[in-house]
Amino acid sequence: MRRRAFLTAAVAGTAGALTAFGTAPALAHDRGDRRVLHVRPGDSVQAAVDAVDGPGWTIVVHPGTYREVVNIPAGTVDLTLRGATRDPRDAVIVYDHANGTQKPDGSGTYGTAGSATFTSAAPGLTVHGLTIANDWLRADHPEITGTQAVAAYITGDRSSFSRVRLLAHQDTLFADTTALTAFDRQYYRDCYIEGDVDFVFGRATAVFERCHFHTLDRDVTFKPEGMVFAPATARANPYGFLAVRSRVTSGAEDAAYKIARPWVPSYETTAWPSLVVRETELGPGIDAVAPYTNMREAYPWQSMRFREYRNTGPGAVISVPENRPQLTDAEAEVHTRETYLGDWSPCA
Repeated sequence: MRRRAFLTAAVAGTAGALTAFGTAPALAHDRGDRRVLHVRPGDSVQAAVDAVDGPGWTIVVHPGTYREVVNIPAGTVDLTLRGATRDPRDAVIVYDHANGTQKPDGSGTYGTAGSATFTSAAPGLTVHGLTIANDWLRADHPEITGTQAVAAYITGDRSSFSRVRLLAHQDTLFADTTALTAFDRQYYRDCYIEGDVDFVFGRATAVFERCHFHTLDRDVTFKPEGMVFAPATARANPYGFLAVRSRVTSGAEDAAYKIARPWVPSYETTAWPSLVVRETELGPGIDAVAPYTNMREAYPWQSMRFREYRNTGPGAVISVPENRPQLTDAEAEVHTRETYLGDWSPCA
C-alpha cells in the first residue's frame, strides 16, 4: 500500500481523515499550575508549540491528520505532547520532505536532519499516543538521489516516547544528541517503528523497550533490502542503542534484512557504534546466518560494540557463532534500562 493512502486509511474510521492546513492558535486552559493547549483539525500543532511560554505545558492533539512540519526548540522544556484518544492512529502528524528535496527559497536541499516531519531539541520532552510520519516515496521522485526522509529527529536529554507510531522508509527515526560530546538519553516504550534502510539511527543513548520494529518490502533485486539499526555512538559514550523485550517483523521475504550496520559519520570518524539487542523476538525477515553488515569496509561491524542476549525466533538462530556476538550473563546485568538512563526514570 502506498504510504499516503495508508495514512489516510489509518485515521478515516475515527477522524474522517481531516487535515490541518491553518495556523490558528490552539485553545488554552490554565488550571492552577496545569497549562494545557488543545489542537483540533483546522489548528496547527506548530502554532501550539509556539504558544508555549514556559516549562511543563501539555499539548493535546485531537483526532485528525495534521500535514505540517513541527519543530520543538531547545528552550521548550518539559513539554508533553499527547494524543487525545487511546489509539495512536487517531492523531497523525505527517509531511513529505526528503534529503534531496529542494527548499522553496532556492538555498539548497533539506538534508537528512532537515527532512524530518517532527524535530525536537527540547530536554524533558514526553510524547504519547501519536503517529509521526514522513510519507515521501522514492517511486514518486526518481529524480532525487538523497532518499533519506526522516519522520522524527530527536535530540535533547530525557526525551520519552510511549505508544507512538513512527512511519517512514529510509531513516525513520534519527535518535541523536545535541552535540558530538553530549550523551543525551532517549526512551521508547510500546512504540511501533517501521522503515527499510537504517531506519533507527544516530548517536543517542536510546532504550527501546517492548517496541515493535517492522521492515518494509522494497522493490529491489538485491539483498539485503535494508537494516533496522545504524548506531553512531560516540567512542566516549559507554552506551548506545538498547532494544529489550521487543520484536522485529517483516513485510519482506525471509532473510532480506540485517539487524544493523555501524554508522561512522564523516564528521565524527572516531565514533564506535554500540547496539545491544536482548530478549527480543527476531522474525524470519532477519538474516540469521549473517545478521550484521558494513556500511563502509573501513569500519567493519566486527570491530564495533554489537551484542545480543537471549533473543528468540527464526531470525535469532545461531548457526555461525562468530557472526552473532553474545553477552555473557554478567555483561547482561550492565545492559539494562536503569544503567543506560542513569538517574532518569521516565514515566512508563
